[in-house]
Amino acid sequence: GLEEGAKNQFSTFSNFITTINQKKEGIGNRNSPTQLVIPNIKNGRDHPPLCLDVRQKQRMSMDALPQELKAPIPPEPSLPIRTKTVKDFQDDMEKSKASGDWKAVHNFYSTTFDSFLEINAAFKKDTNSPFNTIEDSEIDAKFVNVVYDALLNTPQDVQKSVLKGIINGLLQEWTGPRTKDDLRAYCILLQNPQFSNTSTYVIYAHLLRQIAALTEADHHFLVHWSKKISQKRFKQVVDRLLQFISLRLFPAKPEEFPPMVKCTWWIPSATKVLALFNAANSLISPPIISYTDFYNSTLDHIDLMEEYHNWQCYGNSHRFSFCQYPFIISIAAKKVIIQRDSEQQMISIARQSLVDKVSRRQKPDMNMLFLNVKVRRTHLVSDSLDELARKKADLKKKLKVTFVGEAGLDMGGLTKEWFLLLIRQIFHPDYGMFTYHKDSQCHWFSSFKCDNYSEFRLVGALMGLAVYNSITLDIRFPPCCYKKLLSPPIVPCDHNTLVGICGVTLDDLFQIMPELAHGLSELLSYEGNVEEDFYSTFQVFQEEFGVIKSYNLKPNGDKIPVTNRNRKEYVQLYVDFLLNRSIYKQFAAFYYGFHSVCASYALLLLRPEEVEILVCGSPELDMSALQRSTQYEGYQKTDLTIRYFWDVVLGFSLDLQKKLLHFATGSDRVPVGGMADLNFKISRSETSTNWLPVAHTCFNQLCLPPYKNKKELRQKLIIGISNAEGFGLE
Repeated sequence: GLEEGAKNQFSTFSNFITTINQKKEGIGNRNSPTQLVIPNIKNGRDHPPLCLDVRQKQRMSMDALPQELKAPIPPEPSLPIRTKTVKDFQDDMEKSKASGDWKAVHNFYSTTFDSFLEINAAFKKDTNSPFNTIEDSEIDAKFVNVVYDALLNTPQDVQKSVLKGIINGLLQEWTGPRTKDDLRAYCILLQNPQFSNTSTYVIYAHLLRQIAALTEADHHFLVHWSKKISQKRFKQVVDRLLQFISLRLFPAKPEEFPPMVKCTWWIPSATKVLALFNAANSLISPPIISYTDFYNSTLDHIDLMEEYHNWQCYGNSHRFSFCQYPFIISIAAKKVIIQRDSEQQMISIARQSLVDKVSRRQKPDMNMLFLNVKVRRTHLVSDSLDELARKKADLKKKLKVTFVGEAGLDMGGLTKEWFLLLIRQIFHPDYGMFTYHKDSQCHWFSSFKCDNYSEFRLVGALMGLAVYNSITLDIRFPPCCYKKLLSPPIVPCDHNTLVGICGVTLDDLFQIMPELAHGLSELLSYEGNVEEDFYSTFQVFQEEFGVIKSYNLKPNGDKIPVTNRNRKEYVQLYVDFLLNRSIYKQFAAFYYGFHSVCASYALLLLRPEEVEILVCGSPELDMSALQRSTQYEGYQKTDLTIRYFWDVVLGFSLDLQKKLLHFATGSDRVPVGGMADLNFKISRSETSTNWLPVAHTCFNQLCLPPYKNKKELRQKLIIGISNAEGFGLE
C-alpha cells in the first residue's frame, strides 16, 4: 500500500476535498446522507429496491430482478481513442523496472484515471459498441486486474497521480442521469487496492457516497455487473468495505480521520454499497462467497440493543441503523440481540404476573415467575403437550422442568434433558410424525392426514423455547424447513393468510429426497418424447397406511399429459406439492407453535441458515478448542490426571466425544459462539477413584476423581458417559 511518505503528501489534496464538500452542499444536498439509508419505494414496481428495510412484511427475492431495465439511458459521450493493450502495458512495466525510468507507466496511470471518460477509454472492451444488456458491463476485467495488481509496485508519484485523477473525476458536476460509462467507472474504481490504506479513506468515502446516492435503476446495473467480478476480487472489495466501516467505528489512530460529527455519512454510505454486493452475491447459486463473509465482527462490540431499539422505533426512516442491513451483523451478535430481547420479554411477562397477584391481594409465589413444566418420563410427550397447552400465557417466562419422582433441581440441566428426550421420542420413526430420509440424513414432515395436529404445534413450541432459553437441539431438518419457518417472519394478523409457504425449487428437494429430485432432473433434460416415453399426467401418487392415493397437481391434472413443453411446470408443481401443499396443515401448526414463543421483530434479522444454527447449534466438534478454553478447579492443566484426560478424550471417536459433551453439558451440540461459550469446567472430586465421574450439567461442570493411570480413567469415563440418563441429588 501507500507508504508513510504518501500520507504526508495527502495534505496537498486538502483543497480538493474541501471543494468536494462545497460542491456537495451546492447541488441541493442531492447526495445528503439522509437519502442513503432506505430508498423511496412508492414507484418501485419496475425496479424493486435492493436495500429494503427488513421490517417490511414482504421479502424481496433477488431472483426477481428484471433482466432488462426500461429506465431512460442517457446518450454516452464519445470516448477518447486509447489503443494500449495488456501486452503493451506489461512490456512498459518490465522496461520501467529494468531501467528505473517510469515515465511511460506514469503517463498511462495519470491519463487513464484522470476522468471517467478516460477510464472507459482504457478499460471498455469496445468503445464504439452501444449499451444493450444489464448482464454485460463491457469491462475488460483482465486489463483492470493487471493494472491494479501492478499499481502498488509503482513509485509513490505514480500512485499519487492515480488518486489525484480519481479526485478530479469525483469533482465533476453531475447534471441529469448518469451514463453507463459513469457506472462502469464506478465499478472499476471500487476495485482499486489503494483504498485498503487508511490515508485514502477521505477519497474512498466520497466515492462511496456518490455510488450510494445513485438511483435504484443504476444500482441494479451495478449489482448485475458486480456478480461478474471474480471471486478473489469480489472478496477483496467486500473486505475493503468491512475494514472501512470497522476503522471508522474504532480508528487505531483517530487523528487520521475527520471528526465523526463531520462525517456521519461515511458508515451509511459504505454499508449501502456493501448491500449492493450482498445483493449481487444472492443472485448467484451457489453464491460467489459465503454469506458469513459479509459479517463484521467489529459490530459485536457496539451497543447492539441501541441499534435494535433505534430500528424498532424509527423503522423505515432516514435514521441509520445496522439492523436495516442485517447481513452485516454476525450470528453471534444476532444471538445477543435475540437473547436480550427475550430476557426483556420474560421480565415484562413475569412483572405483569407479579402485579396481577399483588393487585388481587394474593401472596406472591416465586414459581409464578417461571414456566413450570412437570412431566413423567413414562408419559413424556402427552404430559408435555398438556403442560404447554394449559400454560400458553406463560410460554415467555423462564423455563423450569421437573421430572415426577426425581429429586433433581432444575438449574438448567433438567431443561436440557427434557428437550433431548422429548425430541428423541417425537422424531422416532415409529411415532409417525416425521419421516427420516437416509440418503439426506434429515427428517421431513409426514404427509399423512390426521384429526389433530397439536403435536406438530408442540414441536414448533419446543424449537421456540429452545431459542428463547438458549438451548441447542439435535434436530435434523433440511434448510428448506427454516426458509418456510420465516415465511412470513412475523405472524400475520389475518388468520386466513397462508403461512409456511415459500418458493421452493428442485435444489430444495435435492436436500430432502435426492433420489426423487435426480429423477425429476433427468425428466427435465430428457431428449426424447416425454409424453410417449413416460406416459405421465399432472398427478402425484402417495401411499398412506397401505392405500395408494392420487392427487391432481392442477385442476383436471389426471387428464393432462406431461410433455416436453410443459414438463418444467410439472416438476415445479410436483416440488411445490411435496414441500408445501401436501404438508400444509402439519407445517402451519409447527409454524404457529414456534412463533407462539419466539414472536419478535428480531427474527426479521435472521437468514434461514442462521435460524438453524440458533436452534441446533453446530455439529462440528473441536475438542482441541474445548481443551484451550477449559477452566479448572482443584486441578492445574499440567496435572497428570488432566493430561491423561485430554489424551483419552482427543483419542475418542466422534460418537464418544458427543457422549462426553452430552454428559457434561446436557447437549452434544456446539453453541453459536463455539466451544469457548460452553464455559466448561473440570473440578477435582475428592471421592474414591473407584467412583465414576459426575457431571453438573447446569454449570457445564465435570467432577473428575484423581485416577491413578490413563487406562483406569478411560474405562471409568466411558462407563460414565455411556450411562448418563437421569438426575439425583448428593
